[in-house]
Amino acid sequence: MPSPEIKLLELYTPLGGGVFLGWLLGRILPKNFPTYLGHFLFWIGAPIAIVAFLRGTNLSGPIWIAPLAAWAAILLGGGLAWAAIRLDDKKDRASVSASATASSGSQPNQGSFLLASMVGNTGYLGYPVTLALVGQEYFGWALFYDLLGSMLGTYGLGVALAARFGMGASTNKQLLGAILKTPGLWALGLGLVLRPISLPDWLDFGLQKFAWTVISLSLVLIGMRLSQLSFWRSLRQASICLAIKMLLVPLVLGWGLRGLGLTGPPHLLIVLQMAMPPAFATLIIAEAYNLDRDLAVTAIALGTGGLFLTLPLWLWLFGV
Repeated sequence: MPSPEIKLLELYTPLGGGVFLGWLLGRILPKNFPTYLGHFLFWIGAPIAIVAFLRGTNLSGPIWIAPLAAWAAILLGGGLAWAAIRLDDKKDRASVSASATASSGSQPNQGSFLLASMVGNTGYLGYPVTLALVGQEYFGWALFYDLLGSMLGTYGLGVALAARFGMGASTNKQLLGAILKTPGLWALGLGLVLRPISLPDWLDFGLQKFAWTVISLSLVLIGMRLSQLSFWRSLRQASICLAIKMLLVPLVLGWGLRGLGLTGPPHLLIVLQMAMPPAFATLIIAEAYNLDRDLAVTAIALGTGGLFLTLPLWLWLFGV
């Protein structure tokens, strides 16, 4: 079995290369190209990849732990972020600087702070990381974590919080409609139905090749989106968000899950998903609901770069 160092080297080469290629292409291609690529991956690429990967995935064992762990991470991240907001408010009240209170204590700012601390990029970034470090056999755990945890948390609880702290509004019917229209959820159901059905070897081979191409394109898309991020402010607040999202939450819950008896590749996979940087969806929601865009941008960019530094920590603590 490859050592953790070899695993990281095998991951960093395609991960860094794909993101860097995307960053270069983002500087060259039309500004709306990432939007088209994102739509293709969301509606076509990712659903087919989900069906393909599910065919070789081990779904035995307590896989239901994955979405429960995702919701535990979301709620713990939100709780710690809210505690940090309240602590910062107390410091602001004690400070003689009224301007500091207005900049860091506004509701749009608090909404972005909460979102960046709660929701991770467990799809476009989490999938390739977990596939490389844990393997395709346990991809179902990553899938359940993302679709039944992160995705529902983002467009359910996340949007509700954005509507509360921003100036947008959504009804429960609109939120439910957005979730039900997510093709990844339908692909999960289709993939589970097709798992026991035998397909021609050429078709299985083609699906697998297409699925890995989608993973590569997702890394390129991340790089292209990073190339378009133009604000690097709110470094102090972004650092606190990332300390909560990428260090405290996976550390606390990682040891907690181990104490409850979860070990091996599924445990490492869940910790890695918890440790993903803030999702790009937090920026989309921030723009739609007039939250603090600068904070969302800085947290995403800083977190994506910081992932290269934090991955060795999780392999050292929880590697198998």
